[in-house]
Amino acid sequence: MPLHLAAGRRLLLLLAAVATSAAAAGAAAEANRSSSCTLLPDAEFVRAAFLNVSNFQPPLPGHRACRPVRRLHFPSRNLTGPVDWAELGNLSSLLTVDLSGNSLQGGIDASFWRAPSLRAVDVSRNNLNGVLRFDDVPSMRLAALNVSGNQFTSVVGLAGLTGLEFLDVSRNRVGAAPEGLQNLTKVRWLDLSCNGMAGRFPDDLPPLDGLVSVNISHNNFSGTVPAAAVRRFGQSAFFQAGNALQVIEDGAPSGGKKRNRAVVIALISAGAAVTAAALAFVAACVARGLARRRKKKKKRKDKDGKAAVWEDEEVVVGAVKVAAAAPVVVIERPLMELTLADLAAATSGFGRESQLAETGGRLGAAYRAVLPGDLHVVVRVVEGPMAGVGEDDDEAATAAGFRELARLRHPNILPLLGYCIAGKQKLLLFEYMEKGDLHRWLHELPVGSMDTEDIGIDTMEALEERKPAGDWPTRYRIILGIARGLAFLHQGWAGSGRPIVHGRLVPTNILLGDDMEPRISDFLHPSDETPEGDVYRFGTLVFELVTGQARWNDASTSWARGVIRNRKGLNLVDDRLLRGDAAGAPEAEKEMAECLQVGFLCTAGAPEKRPTMQQVVGLLKDIRPPAAPAGEPPVAGLMMQ
Repeated sequence: MPLHLAAGRRLLLLLAAVATSAAAAGAAAEANRSSSCTLLPDAEFVRAAFLNVSNFQPPLPGHRACRPVRRLHFPSRNLTGPVDWAELGNLSSLLTVDLSGNSLQGGIDASFWRAPSLRAVDVSRNNLNGVLRFDDVPSMRLAALNVSGNQFTSVVGLAGLTGLEFLDVSRNRVGAAPEGLQNLTKVRWLDLSCNGMAGRFPDDLPPLDGLVSVNISHNNFSGTVPAAAVRRFGQSAFFQAGNALQVIEDGAPSGGKKRNRAVVIALISAGAAVTAAALAFVAACVARGLARRRKKKKKRKDKDGKAAVWEDEEVVVGAVKVAAAAPVVVIERPLMELTLADLAAATSGFGRESQLAETGGRLGAAYRAVLPGDLHVVVRVVEGPMAGVGEDDDEAATAAGFRELARLRHPNILPLLGYCIAGKQKLLLFEYMEKGDLHRWLHELPVGSMDTEDIGIDTMEALEERKPAGDWPTRYRIILGIARGLAFLHQGWAGSGRPIVHGRLVPTNILLGDDMEPRISDFLHPSDETPEGDVYRFGTLVFELVTGQARWNDASTSWARGVIRNRKGLNLVDDRLLRGDAAGAPEAEKEMAECLQVGFLCTAGAPEKRPTMQQVVGLLKDIRPPAAPAGEPPVAGLMMQ
C-alpha cells in the first residue's frame, strides 16, 4: 500500500492535511457559503458544553455554521467550572482540543472520547479529578494526550488507545500504573512522574525500544532499571522513582582500563506491598518538594528589584549537590561574571517549571533560562561522554575541550555558547530556538507545541484559510541548510582531517531559527557511525520534508526508492505542497522530484555508492538557482544506483 495511504499515518500529518484541505478550496468555498449550504449544529453543542463555565465566550445565540468545528483552542483563558464533555463528544469533525492552563473542574465523561475524529487533547494544568476512563470507546484514533497537573486518581481503559504516541499523566494522584499501558506500542513520549504511582519497571510500561522519552521519577516503582535505560533516558527520568527500584549505571572507565562496573544507585527493600497509602505518599512528596523549594530556592530581588538571586551555597543538579559558586563561562562574553547560582536562579533551581520536554537528544535534562543582558539560553546537564572531552579529564582539560567544541561555528550548526564545570557535573549553554525543532514544525504537534494559534468558533474561518505549514521554498531552504551544516561537520576539526560524525540525524535534532534557517544540534558525542551513515539519514530527512510523512525506517525507505526509481516520485509529494503555493507550478514540481532523487542517491544500500555531503550541497544548489555563495566543488556523473 502506498506510504501516504498507510493505516499507520501519523496524527500530525492528518491534522495538517485536514486543516489545509479546506484552505485549498479558497475562493470556491467562499462562493458556496450561502443559504443553500448544509447547516451544522456544532456551535450549539459547544455552547451547551460550556454553559456552566465562567469566562467562556460562546458563539452568538442561534448561530449555525456551514463548516464543522475542528479545533477548540482556549488555553489560559481563566475558564472556571465543569465542562459537559458529553456534548463535545457529539462533534463529529473535532480534531484537537487545547483547554490547558485553566481552572476546569469535575471529571471527564467517557462519552467525550467517542468523538470519532479526535486526534489530540491537552487539558493539562486544571483541577480535573476522578477516574479518567477510556473504556467502551468504539473507535479511538487518539494520538496525543496531556492531562498533567490535575487530580486524576486512576486511568482505566488505556489498552484501546492503540494509536497513542504522546502520553503525559504527570503531577496527578494516579496510585497505580494504568492497566494496558504496556500494550501501547506506538507511544514515543511517556511521562508518569510525580504521582506516587505503584508499578513494576519495565513490565508495566510500553516497550522501551520504541520510546524516545520516558519519566517515572517521584513514584513508587519496583523492578530494575538497566544501565542502557539510564544512558538512553538520563538519570533524572528515574530520580526518586521508588525505594524498591534498583537503578544500575555503568561506571566510567578508570585507570586507563576500559572496564564497566555496575553501581547500584538505589536499592532499599520495600518489605511490604504498596497499599492505599499512595495518596499519602503524593502529599508527602509535595510537602517535601515545597519545603525543599523554600530551603534551596531562596531567591530575592536585588536592591534595584531587577534580578533573582540564589542565596544557598549549594545547588542540586541531576540529583547531585554541587557548589553554587562554580563559575559559568560565556565564551563570547568573557567579561560577563556568572556562577552556577545565577543559572539556578534563572531556572528556579533547575526545577520542572523550567525544564524543557525531551525530544530525543543524547545529553541530559534541558532547562530554559534568561541570563543578564536578555540572553536566552538552554542549559543542558551533560550525561555520558562527549566528543573531544574525556570523562576522566581534570577541570582544565575539560574546559579546553569545551572551548574547542565552541569553535565549531556555522550558520547551520547550533553553537556552544558557554559551560560550567561544578565538580563532577558539567553543564552546557546553547542558544534557545523559539521555533522549536523540525518535527514539531513539519507535523504540527498540537500537544505542547509552540506557535499554536488560539482558535475559537468565531475564528474558525481564519484557521481554515491559514497558510499551510511549510511552503515549498521554505522546505527546500531547510533541506539545503541541513546539507550545508552536515557537510561542515564532515570536514572535521580544523587541520585534523577527521570528520565529525553526527550519528543521530533525526528531525528532533534539527532546530529552526526565527528566519527558518535550520541548525543541527546534538552532535557533540563520540560516535561509531560513519559519514556515509549520516548521508543515509540525511536522505530520509529529504524524504520526510518532501512527502510530509514521519518515522522513516528501512522498509518505507526501500519502498520510496522503488517509486522514485520508476520515475513516479511526484506520487510521494506531500498533498499540502501540491495544494498550496506550488499547486500547478511545473517548476516547483520538478524541484520536488529532483530533491527526491537526491534522497534516492543518499539512501543507496551500499555506503560507497552514496555521495559525500559536499557533493549533495552541489546537487541541491543546482536544483534551485540562483546558487548560494560558491565554494563547493562541481558535481558530475552521479547516477541513481
